[in-house]
Amino acid sequence: MRKDKLINNISWNLVFLYLILVFIGWINIYSASKTDVHFEILDFSSKYGKQLIWAVISIAAAVVIVFVDTRFFQNFSSIFYLISLLSLIGLFVFGKTINGATSWYSIGSSTLQPTEFTKIAVALGVAKLLGDKQFDLKLFNNQIKAFIILIIPSILIILQPDPGSALVYLSFFFVFYREGLPKHYIIISLTLLITALSVIKFGLITIEIINFILFIAFIYYIYKYKNHFLRKNIINYIGGFLGFAIFIFSIHFTFTKLPQRHIDRISIALNMIKDTKGKGYNLEQSKIAIGSGSVFGKGFLKGTQTKGDFVPEQHTDFIFSTVGEEWGFVGSSFVILLFVIFILQIIHIAEKQKSKFSRVYGYSIASIFFFHFTINIGMVIGILPTIGIPLPFFSYGGSSLLAFTILLFIFIDLDANRGNEW
Repeated sequence: MRKDKLINNISWNLVFLYLILVFIGWINIYSASKTDVHFEILDFSSKYGKQLIWAVISIAAAVVIVFVDTRFFQNFSSIFYLISLLSLIGLFVFGKTINGATSWYSIGSSTLQPTEFTKIAVALGVAKLLGDKQFDLKLFNNQIKAFIILIIPSILIILQPDPGSALVYLSFFFVFYREGLPKHYIIISLTLLITALSVIKFGLITIEIINFILFIAFIYYIYKYKNHFLRKNIINYIGGFLGFAIFIFSIHFTFTKLPQRHIDRISIALNMIKDTKGKGYNLEQSKIAIGSGSVFGKGFLKGTQTKGDFVPEQHTDFIFSTVGEEWGFVGSSFVILLFVIFILQIIHIAEKQKSKFSRVYGYSIASIFFFHFTINIGMVIGILPTIGIPLPFFSYGGSSLLAFTILLFIFIDLDANRGNEW
């Protein structure tokens, strides 16, 4: 395709939304990390200065990606996936441990987090597998293949340990559902999630008793009303209840074996403990910062919680608290609206793709962005556990910004070449 035609076919709406989000994100990182020592915009020793460098690198990478032949992404998707797995395995030998997780490679004075780039490889891998026109996700064998693509990197990331980042791969269930995965998987997944949270919240004994009572009530119903169909399959149902009881126990066992910091975060989110001075300090200060912003906020660089550094590491996962304090409800709503429009635009464009590979990839990145956006903001305002999920284009970190940029612009490139599908 000629370069001028390619440029005309680019979804400039998505590009514009990306640039706006990156700019607003950098403005808030500047506010969250600016001190009396660092006040020059081009001070590259500061966090906002380093983030500006990564923004320039990311935009340069975006320009290069747009001119790459789209067949490259499909043809080499399996290799990208393999390399990403090797990069995760390499962390156990060469990785650097920060905050209890061995998730980074040390490169000079900088660090690189391969977990962020693995999302790109997994999205391409899923698109490659599901993109085959003969691939039917209603078949059990194909479902196993699709799940394996997600399970392998998830396990490697959990072992770092970084369970929060591994949860991102749950978002691909939306993609699978769009491509034909039976809806009972979604129902079962939601049931198991609710059960897991109930076990953590109310305890093992309570939930096991409820499960036993339901089992007895079920058996009573079968024999009282003489339901022959249910009687015929009674062994299967007994096995189901026993399996559910084992699942309940396994959730309790797994939760008690988690690192204490993860147990504390989940317990705080479920209101099992309240420790505003210790374990819940970050979250409490974040909620204070957002609440103090009121309707219109305190103004740029005028947030007292932000300037007083009351929210630890505010420039990373808690960056949205800066938005809430300095820009208020109006500014926060505007940022949320931008993200919603951004994600809906990706889904809209994905539905217009002629290639199944492009459509699946589009839904994959929409799901990843949605998961990060929803979990991060839910975490910052205290309705979800603090699990270390960055807000795309906002949270400080070169690996995150570059990875999200590559993730997006591969799709923009695929869309721009939609008339040249293979």
